[in-house]
Amino acid sequence: MLPSPMNASPPKIVIDTQVVMDWLVFADPRVAPLVAAIEAGRITWVGRPAMLAELRHVLGRGVAQAWQPDVARIEAAFARHCQMIEAEPAPAVRLVCRDPDDQQFIDLALAQGARWLLSRDKAVLALRKRALTSGLAIATPEAWIRLQSPTHAGSAGA
Repeated sequence: MLPSPMNASPPKIVIDTQVVMDWLVFADPRVAPLVAAIEAGRITWVGRPAMLAELRHVLGRGVAQAWQPDVARIEAAFARHCQMIEAEPAPAVRLVCRDPDDQQFIDLALAQGARWLLSRDKAVLALRKRALTSGLAIATPEAWIRLQSPTHAGSAGA
């Protein structure tokens, strides 16, 4: 679950647009343990400018208008907590997602050696078994949170 003292850098995680919206738009309490881990630096959230642009695009379409998203707050959270990767990801292994809009999350996670990719998207979750062969665990936020519990500490990488 947590990096050992000998391991200087926390494990990397990629979170897709829906999970970011759960956190920064909907204030969904189900992702609170994930947010706490990011904010405490126990995991490193990695992203790309294109992912922030996608989120802006989704919000611009009025998808979450009833929640009155605070774009400045969202951008500040990205600036504070997301390690932005400027370079186009070039993973050694390519897993192809049937939804081209979600490919960027998979490519980044593989290229950056992320331990986890969190998503609610069925097309992304369908790649779970194949991603494990590359060391990437794809899961819903709830499944990730369950894996972080003390009873699962030995299997946190799965």
